[in-house]
Amino acid sequence: MPYRRLPNTDLARLHALQTAVQRAQSADYTEQVLPYKVMSEAQRFLIPFENAVMMSKDNYTSSVKANKQYRHIVQNARMYISHFIQVLNLAVIRGEIKKEQKLLYGLDPHENVVPDLSQEEYILEWGKKIIDGEQKRMANGGFPIYNPAINKVKVHYDIFCEHQRQHTFHVQNTERVHGDLEPLRAQADAIILDLWNRIEDYYKDEYPYARMMKCQMYGVIYYYRKGEKKLTADGDRELKRIKDSQPTIQWSAEG
Repeated sequence: MPYRRLPNTDLARLHALQTAVQRAQSADYTEQVLPYKVMSEAQRFLIPFENAVMMSKDNYTSSVKANKQYRHIVQNARMYISHFIQVLNLAVIRGEIKKEQKLLYGLDPHENVVPDLSQEEYILEWGKKIIDGEQKRMANGGFPIYNPAINKVKVHYDIFCEHQRQHTFHVQNTERVHGDLEPLRAQADAIILDLWNRIEDYYKDEYPYARMMKCQMYGVIYYYRKGEKKLTADGDRELKRIKDSQPTIQWSAEG
């Protein structure tokens, strides 16, 4: 007999519960595989679990979409800040801007490298320093840097700051939804295990292939081991033939 394995995803858990409940509801009254109380409890649990799974799925879809847009925004902010610093360094090298003025931007006057912008917190830090530094230098009579102009840098920096807050909210919301769903997963596994045990027990006297097929109709999932021979209707017929061919021992009243 193939072995069974409990579902390992939320959608698979949901499908297993729905299949068992719907099949039990539509079954003929002569085939009460699941007791009414057990089926009712599973059905009551199915409603909040289905809502939680759908909410988690919707949240994941929106998060993926928002994250893709956010990655693009982060990339733009990083690119403009990096490009501005490179242009500033070139202006210092050409002698157009005094190297001491790099202190206004929080930059080392003796280094012409771009600071580490690999992390979002670094983008927040250096974006503000660059914008403030350029405004201070221009307030002291310095000519503005172009290509990119600081206003262009500020636009992308402000967009990044706004979406960074939204991204943080998305992450927190995803963690909350995940946290709400976690205890329901354990409960769903326990209910499915109980349902499958009852279903298999009800059909325990059936031949292997017939038993597997009837249990599968209630959502029980089976897997064949490597090299394991698959069950077939022909196999059941052969087992029945062997059973029917065996002589029946009759005991006399005298013993």
